[in-house]
Amino acid sequence: MVHFLRNNKIATVILAIIRIYLGVQWTLAGWEKVSGGAAGAVKGLVANAIKNPVKGPEGNVLYPWFNDMLSAILPHYKGMSLMVSWGELLVGLGLIFGCLTTAAVFFGLMMNFSYMLAGAISVNPLYIFLEYFIIIGGFNAGKIGLDYWVIPWIRKNIFKNKASI
Repeated sequence: MVHFLRNNKIATVILAIIRIYLGVQWTLAGWEKVSGGAAGAVKGLVANAIKNPVKGPEGNVLYPWFNDMLSAILPHYKGMSLMVSWGELLVGLGLIFGCLTTAAVFFGLMMNFSYMLAGAISVNPLYIFLEYFIIIGGFNAGKIGLDYWVIPWIRKNIFKNKASI
């Protein structure tokens, strides 16, 4: 499966379709927050996650470390809102255009897992499932996109062999 996702031309097309679908979803969510000012939404999500943490069957809090982190973040919700809004928008654009696809999907996964740890299930399991295939596909997921040119340029100009120095 990994070999197929990383090397097959059919997988390149399938990954591009999945990538663009996710990119549109992330871009719409980010644009809604950037253009509409979603500081209240982030504050509400964080406050609700602190007030009603995710609990196990025995009633114990499952992620106390995450709730402690959210408690520290709550006073700075405006900055966090800015990061979430622009993060969603940039992840979406990166996925749509296939530019730095692996980095974009990594940060998308980080946001999805953070939302789930906060108790917001929504579309996050579906996104994580689809993003898993993109991250496994690696460079092949962005071949039909800007990564076709960007990644070779980065490899040549930024990560060139320093042994000759």
